[in-house]
Amino acid sequence: MVMADLDNLETYETLDRQRMLDRIGELPVLCERAWEMAMNFSLPDHFSQVDRIVVLGMGGSAIGGDLLSTLAISECRVPVLVVRGYTLPAYVNDRTLVIASSYSGNTEETLACFEQSLRADARVLAVTTGGRLRQAAEQQRTPVLLYDYKAQPRAALPFSFLTVLCFMQKLGFVADKSADVRETVGVLRQLSATLDKSVPLVSNHAKQLAQELFGRLAVIYGAGGVSEVAHRWKTQVNENGKAWAFYEVFPELNHNAVVGYQFPGELASRVQVLMLRTPDLPDPVKLRYEITARLLDRAGVAYRVIDGKGSTPLSQMMSLVMVGDYVSYYLALLYRTDPTPVEAIDYLKDQLAHSRIRSNIKNQNAK
Repeated sequence: MVMADLDNLETYETLDRQRMLDRIGELPVLCERAWEMAMNFSLPDHFSQVDRIVVLGMGGSAIGGDLLSTLAISECRVPVLVVRGYTLPAYVNDRTLVIASSYSGNTEETLACFEQSLRADARVLAVTTGGRLRQAAEQQRTPVLLYDYKAQPRAALPFSFLTVLCFMQKLGFVADKSADVRETVGVLRQLSATLDKSVPLVSNHAKQLAQELFGRLAVIYGAGGVSEVAHRWKTQVNENGKAWAFYEVFPELNHNAVVGYQFPGELASRVQVLMLRTPDLPDPVKLRYEITARLLDRAGVAYRVIDGKGSTPLSQMMSLVMVGDYVSYYLALLYRTDPTPVEAIDYLKDQLAHSRIRSNIKNQNAK
């Protein structure tokens, strides 16, 4: 396949029919909006009297909980856990704050765990645009933060991340992050201006990285506060780029993944490793980046190191999120595909729905 021309503006008009690039460029504004909404949202005082925080979600709605858990781990006095699936862990009880996050409000796994949380007498709140989650929360008189943003769930990340971070600040679990958010918004605005489609390939880091990923298997490495940013990159390459991708985390990957560089030998030239890094990583972890780079060189595997921007963990995290969003977007265009639709996911949901209908009919006939 011949790559599309990323410097030809007609490429964007032809392929980006639902304007995903606009959604990516709106990230700074969405961060401001999400933070302001959460700051103006009232929470019951007793929500602070818990032993753990559990975020329910799937896909683009769950990644906010992942980012939150890595950002808060150094200062939050209680664990922050993310639950993906249909079954609520047995440790959820009346001393647990459960945050159900679903863009559509109709995510069946999240709804199932939401109902189980109510039965477990947990302290529950919801973050959604509506759907069945809104209805269930309002029926149970459970606090629900409603936002209105028309996009794919993965593009609404600030509403699943910064809103919950703000809640944790208001409940006293983390320090005031208002200044960090302001810095992050400024960093994102500056960064977006350098990565936009109008910036030519020769000066556009995201376009260059996308070209390096074209025709290759993307493997993203992260550590510490950006370990889950690597996860975000993986899912964005999948959903935007419609391409295979995997992620690994330092230092764990040094105990297994590095041994796997050897076979199959023909794969080495078809893999691109992207190592996400921040300046606040412990020195032993920084050293592991350097040694791993040498191992990749020895194995003939291409790699790049990408550093976060800004002076705070939040800005470094979100700047790398934005770079990944742009890279995955440009990768989709290189493959001459629209980055917005997720046809395989839509097909899966449709098949699940039809299977349930058939099962219900069968059960009714059996009666």
